[in-house]
Amino acid sequence: MAFEQAKEAIMEEYKKIGDQRIEWYDIKYWFRKLDLGDYECAMEQYQNRVQYYPEVRELLASLNSKYKVIATSGSPKEFLYHLLRDIKPYFHRVFSSISDYKQVKTREFYLSLCRELDVNPHNIIHIGDNLLFDFTVPKDMGIQALYLDRQGKNNHQDSLSDLSQIKTLLPG
Repeated sequence: MAFEQAKEAIMEEYKKIGDQRIEWYDIKYWFRKLDLGDYECAMEQYQNRVQYYPEVRELLASLNSKYKVIATSGSPKEFLYHLLRDIKPYFHRVFSSISDYKQVKTREFYLSLCRELDVNPHNIIHIGDNLLFDFTVPKDMGIQALYLDRQGKNNHQDSLSDLSQIKTLLPG
């Protein structure tokens, strides 16, 4: 099968599942469904392709000295291990809604996080690139949510085009 044809077929499979279900984010699910073999080998093989946006390391280093920086993701921990490998020391904790809570980033996920961290939702600033799960859901429950919109598709006051913009919103 040609690359473009394969890509189109895979995108169709993703559309069938939809990003509201946990399978969308589960690398093990996709490797089993598409009979791709061992996901661990593939992740190791392509680890060198993981790149961070230019502002990420410097920002995390500066925030880490003043705040408890938490990573929350809809990706399973097996995937996060590879994605965060080089920057994990900057995070106080890493949470996977899929691995830790068996759900997408719902209201219940954020409430569980708040309980586990013993923090009021109003004391959290959350930044993410999924309009529903990273912005609407946490904002509706009182978390100060910011939408990371690198392409500028949803231009509104609570959008960031670059993570370094968070510095202008933080105290001191």
